[in-house]
Amino acid sequence: MTAAFSVTRTFHLSRLCLAAVPAAVSVSREFVRQTLRHWKLEDQAADVTLMTSELVSNAAKETGFGDRQPKSWEVTAKHVIALQLRVLDGSLFIEVWDRSPLVPVKQMVTADAEGGRGLHLVEALAKDWGTYRPPAGGKIVWARVLLTLPPPPDLDGSALQLCVPEEAAPLSGPVKDQASTALMQRVLDGLQRFL
Repeated sequence: MTAAFSVTRTFHLSRLCLAAVPAAVSVSREFVRQTLRHWKLEDQAADVTLMTSELVSNAAKETGFGDRQPKSWEVTAKHVIALQLRVLDGSLFIEVWDRSPLVPVKQMVTADAEGGRGLHLVEALAKDWGTYRPPAGGKIVWARVLLTLPPPPDLDGSALQLCVPEEAAPLSGPVKDQASTALMQRVLDGLQRFL
């Protein structure tokens, strides 16, 4: 007689779509803090929040208005970005989607440079990072963080509510759907690698 063992796998997912405006970065930081608190992963919050800020900032610069706060009528579907946090067993993935096909490039920085350190920071804090081109279009820049302890498998996202300020909320429509489809493709591809 042989014994059958079942492996419990932990999987959590939370997603947020935003308009690519300056407020998107602060909203994304709060989203990360609330989500990680709900998942009982507060010890990861500082690094994950910092990496998320850099990735969302890059996406907002690529597809948004730069540092300028746009008028409400200027925000269109092309200004949608999406953030997804995903835990699978011992890894937490930060994934940021935008419509631009341009892949981010680490810049050479000097000691007196005022910017350009974002991807260097992500590379230093993450186990690994990269880009993914989903069939739905655009790109996803992702980073993976190893967890010391995965969250308990019995959590669900039903109690987590996040209010997004009006200036950071994207318009509903095909691009918001494209972002959700692209991020879900990344989830499915990631799950297939683990099976």
